[in-house]
Amino acid sequence: MEKTASAAPRNALASATSPYLKQHAGNPVDWYPWGPEALGRARAENKPILLSIGYSACHWCHVMAHESFEDTETAALMNKLFVNIKVDREERPDLDRIYQIAHQMLSQRGGGWPLTMFLTPDDHTPFVGGTYFPREARYGLIGFKDLLVRVEEYFRAGLDEIRSRGDLLREAFGSLNPPADPAAALDREPIAEARRQLAASFDPQYGGFGSAPKFPHPTNIERLLRDWRASALRPEPDLDALYMATRTLRSMAEGGLYDQLAGGFSRYSVDRWWMIPHFEKMLYDNGPLLALYAQAATATGDAFYRSIALETAAWVMRDMQSPEGGYYSTLDADSEGHEGKFYVWDRAEVESMLSPAENALFARRFGLDREPNFEDRHWHLHIFESIETLATGSGQPTGDVARILDGAREKLRAVRERRIWPGRDEKILVGWNGLMVRGMAIAARHLRRPGFAESATRAVDFIRERMWIDGRLTATYKDGKAHLAAYLDDYVFLAEALLELLQVRWRSADLEFARALIDAVLAHFTDPGNGGFYFTADDHEALLHRSKTFGDDATPAGNGVAALVLNRLGLLLGETRYLDAAERTLRAGWAPLAKYPQAHTTLLNALDELLAPVETVIVRGPATEATQWQAELAALYAPNRQVFAIADDETQLPAALAEKKPGAGTLAYVCTGTTCDAPVASLPALVRRLRDGVKLRPAK
Repeated sequence: MEKTASAAPRNALASATSPYLKQHAGNPVDWYPWGPEALGRARAENKPILLSIGYSACHWCHVMAHESFEDTETAALMNKLFVNIKVDREERPDLDRIYQIAHQMLSQRGGGWPLTMFLTPDDHTPFVGGTYFPREARYGLIGFKDLLVRVEEYFRAGLDEIRSRGDLLREAFGSLNPPADPAAALDREPIAEARRQLAASFDPQYGGFGSAPKFPHPTNIERLLRDWRASALRPEPDLDALYMATRTLRSMAEGGLYDQLAGGFSRYSVDRWWMIPHFEKMLYDNGPLLALYAQAATATGDAFYRSIALETAAWVMRDMQSPEGGYYSTLDADSEGHEGKFYVWDRAEVESMLSPAENALFARRFGLDREPNFEDRHWHLHIFESIETLATGSGQPTGDVARILDGAREKLRAVRERRIWPGRDEKILVGWNGLMVRGMAIAARHLRRPGFAESATRAVDFIRERMWIDGRLTATYKDGKAHLAAYLDDYVFLAEALLELLQVRWRSADLEFARALIDAVLAHFTDPGNGGFYFTADDHEALLHRSKTFGDDATPAGNGVAALVLNRLGLLLGETRYLDAAERTLRAGWAPLAKYPQAHTTLLNALDELLAPVETVIVRGPATEATQWQAELAALYAPNRQVFAIADDETQLPAALAEKKPGAGTLAYVCTGTTCDAPVASLPALVRRLRDGVKLRPAK
């Protein structure tokens, strides 16, 4: 299933572990991976660097590769004029962040992939950049071969201008990390403003935020669910926040963004209706979305969200988990050279596989009774009619209709399994695995599916055994090789995942692992002057810029997750240095947070939990009963609460937990922030205490 280069190796990418780099090993381009050999050659020969950044599931990366990098004439020109470096943005997000920002500064336009940048050979400063370029001029873009010639001429003739612009670019990079204001008053106004901004950008007709293309934005949806829950016991609960979150979740899952046969979500929708996606399926989208659908199922009691979570988790375990335990990275958008070919259907093909009774319902449910919605007169499945409507129209009970449709879906999925699959990128990335472990743990807890926790535990154990080396993480693993220094996101995403997994089943080794991860973050990523954390460690390769970001993008902001984990772990362990670091992180990010709160919803969640302290429940008692208490509490959607069940015979505990001793039976210790109540000795009393005595965030 994995996509690799079809031609024999012809360049230095043949020994790479990245499937994306291996795809280009057979190119006639003299590609190098980023490293001393390529950078040294550029410096020695005084040749500018052509830096090309992409990833294996990227459709336009494949197009540019086919048009230009596989073309011998274009490759000869590249080899003559440049030192050519190919980077997998999933393995080297440090490089991708720097040069995406540089592209925006140089062009005043947003970036994307493939990213094409031209760098000076001595200090790697970018001086020309773009994204996709066609081989010949079209789409209003210069042809790639013409661009190569012009860039090289500019480098030779305009070096003084390039140096001057490079100095300005470096100054601009320096301004990206403004000093923190230690006296700033942390208040709830950014939370309220983000709520207003999300409402202003919400699409009330189809869900989601903004217009096409539409992305899932899990952090925004989570923020809205938290807004609703914080107001749930007030005289006027924020039902609009709940509606915006659930309308978006339902629209995405009923649309073509969701794989209606196998589960799991694609990267984004090209239209407003969530109908036709960009078909690549990314682990980093599906982990947070799995968590959200499980949380929505608990918050609303709606079985629809439960079914989407169950199907998505099943897809991950079936198609995206390696035999060793780690989760794979992506499924490609393309198969057989065409985007979406694996997923779309011909009407006659569907009719030939289903009985007339099945087809009558299936066609109406998924739109095959309408005009084709995909190119070349094909259909991509999208829910058009509810099961209730179909039941009314057919005179059948809803349960029977649902069973018939499930049977039809399974028939089509079995047929689809025999098609030529999209390429699967089988490298294992720690950060993305952290997002999926978190999703599996939350789904296991809310949906009472221990198998999900077992899947997550296998991934954690794999990372600890193969990617945790001498107290530091490696970022990526493939073909038995773990390498590249891990980034902030790797450490904090995994630490948060461990805290969630501990709330399904307790293992003291996992708590110690989480603490070791956070201690490594404090030791190697901290900005000691301003607070917060850099994306790369203090012993990382020196690059053009050492980034420190607070805003969410396709994944949650590392600084936001760091602040959340530091606060929660600090409260669990009574560790004040963690709590202090969480507050310093919020102060470091306060200026951008206050200015653009909607872009910083993960950091907003950390702010929320600082201002309205997290509730920590420690249940001690016989293992079976303590776990039962924990499971009962998981039936309540309480995003600002963490619940840990620790068996009474557990002895390897840090002091703050060891002092919460078991009694003659099971006891629960309820702490709000750093203040703990007297232990509660019965489950009904505990449920009443948490349900009726829940400490809601104060209204402004």
